[in-house]
Amino acid sequence: MINFNRVMAIIYRYSISTRHNLDKLSDMFYWPALDLFLWGLTGIYFAKLSGDFQKTSYVLLTGLVFWIVVWRAQYEINTNFLDELWDKNLVNLFASPLTIYEWILAVVLFGFLKMIASLFFSALIAYAFFGYDIRMFGLLAFPIVATLVLTGWAGGFFVAGFLTRFGVRIQTMAWAGVALLAPFSALYFPLAILPEWAQSISRFVPPSYMFEGMRTFLSTGQFPLENFMIALALNLLYLVLSIIFFVFMFNQSRKLGLGRLI
Repeated sequence: MINFNRVMAIIYRYSISTRHNLDKLSDMFYWPALDLFLWGLTGIYFAKLSGDFQKTSYVLLTGLVFWIVVWRAQYEINTNFLDELWDKNLVNLFASPLTIYEWILAVVLFGFLKMIASLFFSALIAYAFFGYDIRMFGLLAFPIVATLVLTGWAGGFFVAGFLTRFGVRIQTMAWAGVALLAPFSALYFPLAILPEWAQSISRFVPPSYMFEGMRTFLSTGQFPLENFMIALALNLLYLVLSIIFFVFMFNQSRKLGLGRLI
């Protein structure tokens, strides 16, 4: 049974670490802002060249703002796990009564809060400098964000499964992670421009349905329900499989000795 006191203790531990870690604060605010400035201005330039300023710039900014949801959801799971490896604290952590499921719950809750902070900050930057208002999606923004969060969590636990088995030798996966999905997620362009082999992969990538749906919404004011249902079904499948994979790899690693990872 989940002990919520232990869950809150882990959340509190990571919150202290975040407040006193400039790297984590810059990841939450600096890099999203920099991406928005660079690519937002680039998008405005190309939008003026194309003659369709609002549509082109809104498509690009939608991809920039909402991809933060996927990236932060995955990144928080993996970097918090890596923190335990870097601090040589993994053995201490799981020598306590803390269970792996309590850690999973704590890290997704804490990561979700940080993701919301990054999303809100990015949306504010996009509105202040480019006039892009995320509120145009209305109540649709909630299921869109929730679905993209599931993608990030699934990617995070798949990567965490490898980290718990092979340790910091493959820590680059924490940054690569879901970035590998970006070319197949149709962030800034329609799937139709991808080669056929890439389109075949995109059919199994949940964000592709969401970003295609958001572009349809920007053009017609309607979000295709089919896109949402397919993305949700794929995300739930991947999330369950990723957690099973992570717990399996963690248990295997525990048998071999967690101390070898540090």
